[in-house]
Amino acid sequence: MVAFRKTLRGILIMDLKKKSILLVASSLFLCGSLSAQSDVEARTAKKTLKARISQEQLMADELVRKGKYNEAEELYRTALNKQPKDPNIRNGLAYAYAKSFKLDRADEEFDKVLKEDAHNAMAHCGKAQVLLNRLQSSNGTFRKNKDALVKQAGAECNLALATDPNLPEAHYTLGRVFKEEGRLDQAEQSFLNAIRADKNYSDAYAGLGLVQLEGGRSAEAMSSFKQATALNTGNSTAHYGLGRALLQQGMADEAIKELNTSLYQFRNSAPVHFELGKAYASQGNMVAAIKEFQETIRIKPESASAYIKIAEIRENRGDIEHAIAELRSGLDLMPSNTDLLQRIATNSLRLEKISDAIKDYEAVLQTQPGNVAAVEGLTRALYLRAQKETTGAFIADNDYEAAEASIARAIQMNPNNLQLRLADAKLRSLSGKPVDLSVIGTPKNDGERVAYAEALLAQNKFAEATEQFNMLVGNANTAKSLAALGDLTLMIKDLDNAEHAFKKLATMPGGQDSAKRGLHLVAKARETTKQDLNLANDLARRKQFNSAVDKYHTAIFNDPRNSRARLGLAETLEKFFQQDSKALRESVMQYRAYESLTPGLPPKELERLHKVTARLEMRATKLERAVAEGKKPNIIARMMQR
Repeated sequence: MVAFRKTLRGILIMDLKKKSILLVASSLFLCGSLSAQSDVEARTAKKTLKARISQEQLMADELVRKGKYNEAEELYRTALNKQPKDPNIRNGLAYAYAKSFKLDRADEEFDKVLKEDAHNAMAHCGKAQVLLNRLQSSNGTFRKNKDALVKQAGAECNLALATDPNLPEAHYTLGRVFKEEGRLDQAEQSFLNAIRADKNYSDAYAGLGLVQLEGGRSAEAMSSFKQATALNTGNSTAHYGLGRALLQQGMADEAIKELNTSLYQFRNSAPVHFELGKAYASQGNMVAAIKEFQETIRIKPESASAYIKIAEIRENRGDIEHAIAELRSGLDLMPSNTDLLQRIATNSLRLEKISDAIKDYEAVLQTQPGNVAAVEGLTRALYLRAQKETTGAFIADNDYEAAEASIARAIQMNPNNLQLRLADAKLRSLSGKPVDLSVIGTPKNDGERVAYAEALLAQNKFAEATEQFNMLVGNANTAKSLAALGDLTLMIKDLDNAEHAFKKLATMPGGQDSAKRGLHLVAKARETTKQDLNLANDLARRKQFNSAVDKYHTAIFNDPRNSRARLGLAETLEKFFQQDSKALRESVMQYRAYESLTPGLPPKELERLHKVTARLEMRATKLERAVAEGKKPNIIARMMQR
């Protein structure tokens, strides 16, 4: 196969008897219809062609370079009418079809070339690019068969390389295949092979830059992108990549400039619109950001990240219901997308829709049993449910048993993950089982520290949990991280630490609005707790004990650190549920929580509380033993009166 590429300098003048120029229009590089303007410089022919290159073909090559694919097609067809057996012209026509996304027609033309020459390397390479371009479609069939299409594209590349081992386009396309498969090291090597074969191959530099960017090597990526644009200013992929790299470095204005350049060269690019949305959001221009994210979805409806970004903006405004609606619109299209489902679960938890959150977290874990964030979310939801219910009711809940099984599966897959083991400890603590956190391990990073603090809260070790949260607030040095911490502590109703985080957030640039909203919600939760506590006390005085217990639980749910609610519930359960062992054990737990929340209690009061809890535990044990022996309730009552 004859391969061609040489930098265009001035007017193309060649000895048409000895040399040929073949434009190889590379396929779209990025998911979401991002069109990389192909390298259009001609490569010097490696051998003399017998066929004469027509003026139409030269003009068509130039039109493809300018992105005028429809006009190029007309000229290629004119040239093909004159030289119907010329495989180079037919390959050029096929590439023009591929660039304008007439993929079926492109495939037909490549097949015609291969029918005449089964070893035509450029045709095999072109078919590989058509296969990769099909992945950018929203067609459900192509999306479901992604792995098979990528594998087939790789096979076509290997056929091309078997014929022409030095064909740059084949190495480049194989790099795209490896990138789709997540094999970044091999993708990088393929792009480098393409560059070795043709040092002026702009698309190969752009592909290399994207791989470097994925690997967090921003400086190297920027160098590759700049080289790509130096070779071909019309390479929209390179401008896109440069915009991404600049945005990662916080240079939003410069990033927007590069992204707009890329968008000018190819309007229908979902990835460019998505990055523009991120850039505008970083500048606080949320209206423009939402517009770009919506345009991303219009072009590529299955862009889950765009739905999440819009939801994030709604969440930051405090409009959680609207955020869930945005996420569900994406989930309707992608029902198995765990990122969307997990985000919905977290937002449901923020709205206190605990059952919905538990159901969605469990659904995520059915698909991804090792998902640490989903396990933490699930145990967080169960912690909140436990505040609303008696310990016995919580343990009897089917969700508790399902959570135990889910955590066990996750730990089996990640036996050394501290966050999972802490989540397991949290769940066991909620069920009343003794847990020694010191033997589990100590947190080494902020993610583990959050899990450790939540496990401490589940054991009612409030002071120790506060120490961990204080470290987290101290470590947070951006408005975004503080807002996330504030939202988390507010979600689990740790109002003191939420207030601490939001107050620090108020001092950060750009954090005032979120801090104001967060502090308002903290104050609202405290007022609600106060009202529920007053009503619970009133109901207890009127001997409406069941209603009183419910209201005490509601008060504790809204503020687990409210010591008076803990004490009120403990006393009510002790006095009026003497024949219920589960209620008595919960009374013990609430007395101990009260003690933990009131560190300045006089020694005599502490001694009294310890005697009360010891007596209640003994009574609960006797009741449980009697039930185990099959004794009837009236007999048990007489026994307990002795």
